[in-house]
Formats: sequence, structure tokens, C-alpha cells
Amino acid sequence: MSEGNYSSVTEFILAGFPGLPPEYYGLVSAVLFLVYFITVTSNATVIFLFVTNRCLHKPMYYIILNLTACDLLFSTTTLPKIISRYWFQSGNISFLACFVQMYFVHYLGSVNSFVLFIMAFDRYFAVCHPLRYSTVVNNSTVLILSVTAWIIANFATLSMAIRAYPLPYCASNIINHCYCDHIGVTILACTDRTPYAFPAFLSAMITLLGPLAFIVFSYSSILIAISKIAGFKNCLKSMSTCSTQLIIISLYYLPRCFVYFASNVGIKFSASVQIILIMCYSLGPPMINPLIYCLRAKDMRECLFKQFYRCLIPQRAQVSTISNS
Repeated sequence: MSEGNYSSVTEFILAGFPGLPPEYYGLVSAVLFLVYFITVTSNATVIFLFVTNRCLHKPMYYIILNLTACDLLFSTTTLPKIISRYWFQSGNISFLACFVQMYFVHYLGSVNSFVLFIMAFDRYFAVCHPLRYSTVVNNSTVLILSVTAWIIANFATLSMAIRAYPLPYCASNIINHCYCDHIGVTILACTDRTPYAFPAFLSAMITLLGPLAFIVFSYSSILIAISKIAGFKNCLKSMSTCSTQLIIISLYYLPRCFVYFASNVGIKFSASVQIILIMCYSLGPPMINPLIYCLRAKDMRECLFKQFYRCLIPQRAQVSTISNS
């Protein structure tokens, strides 16, 4: 008899933050809703600025557009369900919907990592090979790399979800997390999960550490190149051209590496602390990244101010007309 015939679970329950007293449910749901609202509004603003301003149609901003789309999709995949968990006390998620969410969580995380790789690739050529930059890194190149990233990320995550789906889930159906991920779901299977867990772990490490290795190499090369030209004292000042990218990359990789490192060296966290850490590095960057683009990227900042003044001037003219009449 196949493993799938033993499965008796028809739906899962997202536990959210374990041990949270019911009197805080309203506050938590309000905070999560605010995070989602800011994430959607800020990322939609970046997309709007890109669409309405041709001056942003450059390789760097095409990369940012990919990152924005990825952040927007990730937040939409994860946040509405956990908001309803605390707002409407509805933590149930159907068996199929849980695996669909699992797929998108890991797929969009992989795409995000590959997009950061493309971002480091762009800065590497801009600083280390400026004469070749316009030839190697152009809109066509970024388009090809972006499409490749979205396609390649699909293979491992789809395989991971397909392999996990038919496992026999016949015990607890409570997922100790705020969304369905591979570990949180497969740990509930009534079978040895090692044959399924190790390939998933290996895929996650390749997806995370592969781009990170190139990112470290690229920014190390940038630092060395700048130090040879400007001297070591001026390195940090000259690195301002990469500051936006470095902030975004740090927000994505540092918390993840810390959690993976802590779990492997035996540092223990309570379930609530671990989930809070995961939620912070999963949902924090999608909310903060657009603010970094608009405040740190000169072209984006100028387009935002122009759009603000366009909206402000007609309002002033309307007020002036009413007062004169």
C-alpha cells in the first residue's frame, strides 16, 4: 500500500506564535495587517514609479523591479492567512492550500536569493569593469538573467513540494509556524523524513550559499579595486555607490545565516523566539526594501519627489481657486 493511503489529515492548523495569550490576538493581527499594508503600498509605489518614469528603465532598476515583485508576492502568500488566524481565529488551511503555500514560500525565497546575486553581478561590473559595464550589463542581459532566475528557482522547490505531498500525515495536524514551510509540514509525517529532509536542506543551502559566495566575492573585489585607486581610507566613502545593495543583502542574508549557524552549533531558542526571528527576516525586508530604494537610490528618490509635487500642486491650485472665488 502506498504511503499516501495512510494519510488521514484533510487540513492543517497554523499555530502562529505558540503561547500567545488570547488578549493579544487583536494587537498581533493589527500589527501584521499594518506590516502587510505598508509592504503592499510601498512595493506598489516602486512599481508605479518604474512604470511611469522612463528614466528608471535601467539595468539596476530592472533588478529592483524583480526584487519588488518577489517581495510583494511573498507577503501576499504568507501574511493574509496568519492575519486571519488572529483576527478571525481562523487558523485552518486546507491540505492542498498548505502545500501550495509551501511551494510559493520556498520558490519566492529562492528567486529572492538569485535576484540578489544579479544585483551583486551588476555592482561588480559597474565598479571593477566600468568600461565593459554598458556592454555586458544592459537591459537585455538583466532580462535574460531575471527570467533564468525565476525559471531555475522553480525546479528544486516544485520537486520538494511534490515529494512532500504524498507522505502519510496521520498524526498531529498543528503546524508550529505562521505559514506552511517544508520543515514545519513534513515533521508531522508518520514516516522517516530523512530521505525527504536532506535533499530539501541541500537545495536550500545551494540556493542560499551559492549566491552568497558570489556576493562575498564580488563585494570583496569591489573593496580591493577601490582601495587600489582611492586608498584604503577612502574605501568606505567610495563604497556609497553600493550602499543600497549592501543594506538589502544584509537584511536578507545575515538573519538567515545567524539562525542556521545557531541551530548547527547547538544554540537553543524557544519556539516563540525562533518563529519571531523567522518572521522578522521573512517579512521585514519586503517592508523595508522599498524605503531603502526610495531614500538611497538617487533616481528613485527624485522620481518620488516629482510625483509628490505633481499631486501637491493641483491641490494647492484648487485651494487657491476656491479661496479667490
